[in-house]
Amino acid sequence: MSVPVFEEFEPAPDCGCPGCARHRRDLALGLPVRAGGHPAAHGARRALVLVTAAGAVLGGGGASGAAAALAPVAPARPVTPADAAGVTDVTDVTDAVDAVDVADVADGVRGSDTPQGGRAPLHGPPAAQAGGPLPGAVPTTSQVSAETLRRTTRTEIVNRAKTWVTAQVPYSMEKYWSDGYRQDCSGYISMAWNLGSNEWTGSLDRFAVRIDRTELQPGDILLFHNPADPTRGSHVTIFGGWTDYTHTSYVAYEQTKPRTRKQATPMAYWENSARYVAYRYKGLAGTTTGAGGGPAASGAAAYPGASKFGPGANNAHVTKLGRLLVARGGQRFYTTGPGPRWGEADRRATRAFQLAQGWKGGEADGLPGPHTWKLLVSGAGRDIGGSSGSSGPSADAKGFPGRGAFRPGQSNAYVEKLGKQLVKRGFGKHYLSGPGPRWTEADRRNVEAFQRAQGWRGAAADGYPGPETWRRLFR
Repeated sequence: MSVPVFEEFEPAPDCGCPGCARHRRDLALGLPVRAGGHPAAHGARRALVLVTAAGAVLGGGGASGAAAALAPVAPARPVTPADAAGVTDVTDVTDAVDAVDVADVADGVRGSDTPQGGRAPLHGPPAAQAGGPLPGAVPTTSQVSAETLRRTTRTEIVNRAKTWVTAQVPYSMEKYWSDGYRQDCSGYISMAWNLGSNEWTGSLDRFAVRIDRTELQPGDILLFHNPADPTRGSHVTIFGGWTDYTHTSYVAYEQTKPRTRKQATPMAYWENSARYVAYRYKGLAGTTTGAGGGPAASGAAAYPGASKFGPGANNAHVTKLGRLLVARGGQRFYTTGPGPRWGEADRRATRAFQLAQGWKGGEADGLPGPHTWKLLVSGAGRDIGGSSGSSGPSADAKGFPGRGAFRPGQSNAYVEKLGKQLVKRGFGKHYLSGPGPRWTEADRRNVEAFQRAQGWRGAAADGYPGPETWRRLFR
């Protein structure tokens, strides 16, 4: 009898038989730790098929022997129904061992798995490590002070991003480019921001401040980190500018399979759009941070200073602040005024405006900092209570028919108009047919996705359109 021969078996990506489907699920759930997988999910990536000489197989057991030879190596963790439902196809793009790309066909998602490496020091020649790596002892939950970061400009960030596009740097979670940075999505951002170490999607926010999507400028990033399973969808791109006045798509610089690319991309990405968060590098030259949230661009030079606001303040700047807040929806906080003497009404109205931007903690302390002031005087950011139109009609919500038109059991032309606009804006993935005039759960889920894409959460993203949702959707 001849000695059995072992050879690797790759399931066909387009084969629908139960065997290949099972192998594809096992491969996806068995992504190795070195490729960005979770240790608990580290299982077998390939099935080893025992192939014997044709005569020995046919003579020693026939069909039953062949069936036994096809038994896959079991993954390290059990395959649950939830696992199986979320993975339907695996495409090995560049390397059968190092890269697995999962396509979620049921949800129409392309490349839902975007694995990326963890934190690591720079690699390469000493010149690439100028400034040294950031201290590895700093916990990933700690914020990095802006004073400790290398200063850079927006132009420098974009120019560094372009160098990899020009070089067509191949995607890899294990290899490092000649400049010392890891060749995956987060390594790309680390390079563009000129960080002293290779970061990952779970730590990049330490070097940045969160901003609203309406404030995005070239050099900022859009980041989605999935803490439950970092290898499932986590990704980050560099914002390169809006493609047109509608602000529904932008030029994205990103490191993805098979190599670095620059292309027009729907806001915020092809999938998980609502879960991407906008961030701005703390070490950006010409910016500062202050009470009231986030970075203050150089355009906020007219900010009169923190001493002009707070208990005891009495000046024209307090009056101007109050009037700006009233114009943005803060009238209910004032029984009289606004006036020049700082009062509790000014603090509460300021805090309401800061909370409307999504700021928390010290960023929403009710004392206007440079960024709060900049948003108010420029008319940018979100109005008080206007996130989803939950606080009454909006003067800008032209043609909004009222909330009653969008409730279970309703059937009218406005529902269909809403649905068609959601599809046009790229938020129609929950429609299996239509959209049509009857309000359905698909309408609600699509509206919710659009609201979350605005940065809204909780009741502000309940899936039922208000005047502000309508205004933003049709503007």
